Amino acid sequence: MKFVLGVASPMKALESYDRYLFIGPHPDDIEIGAGATAAKLVKRGKTVAFVIALDGRYGLENAPAGTTSEALIEIRKREATACAAELGVDSVTFLGLCDGAQYEQKDLVRALAKAIGDFGPEVVFAPDPCLSSECHQDHLNVGEAARQLAFFAPLTEIMQQFGAKSAPVAALAYYYTARPNTYVRTHGFQAQQRRALFGYHLSQFPYQSSQAKSLEQYLKLRSFFSGLHRLCLHAEGFRMLDRTRMHCVTEEGR
Repeated sequence: MKFVLGVASPMKALESYDRYLFIGPHPDDIEIGAGATAAKLVKRGKTVAFVIALDGRYGLENAPAGTTSEALIEIRKREATACAAELGVDSVTFLGLCDGAQYEQKDLVRALAKAIGDFGPEVVFAPDPCLSSECHQDHLNVGEAARQLAFFAPLTEIMQQFGAKSAPVAALAYYYTARPNTYVRTHGFQAQQRRALFGYHLSQFPYQSSQAKSLEQYLKLRSFFSGLHRLCLHAEGFRMLDRTRMHCVTEEGR
């Protein structure tokens, strides 16, 4: 039946839009989940912006000894801004909600709605809230908020209830997903992704640390095996939903 749906209502190519908003639960999630894609879109002349929902204050495990959670917030802001710039993205918005699910979901939805309305994206990237193995509540919460708002974004009266403007969102693309249905060829952009991630997010992945080496190896393998789906060397996979597939179409949920 998914084949029939694809014939009856084919999706536009993910790379065919003009404005893209990448939403990350924490500083570093966008780069891990979709950094090479973001770099490619910028290179192709697309308008790209990042929104980081949470302040990352509890990512202290690999931070320099003596770093307080309040100090880490500012460190991670600087890291995220520099990392985005390495990918070619100069628009980074920090919502500043407290890490560790220490916020009300309605406040997250309202803050994200304003960010979406202000930027006016056609495509929203976010972590997949349906990933059955995901145990980090922040990732689930941010993904769920993005899912709700991707559908409501074009509806002016609903967005006004969130104190936000409407936005022409036409597609939602989940990263950190177990069910990708579209792949972006990223050959030539993996080095840029790794340079950004491991060159700037040093409070999370100290230079030459075991965490950095393990993640780098994972990213290399993930891009290679994703590339097999496109018969290319490297790719990133996403679960993409256009507006037809966001509502009532059961075949896309399988």
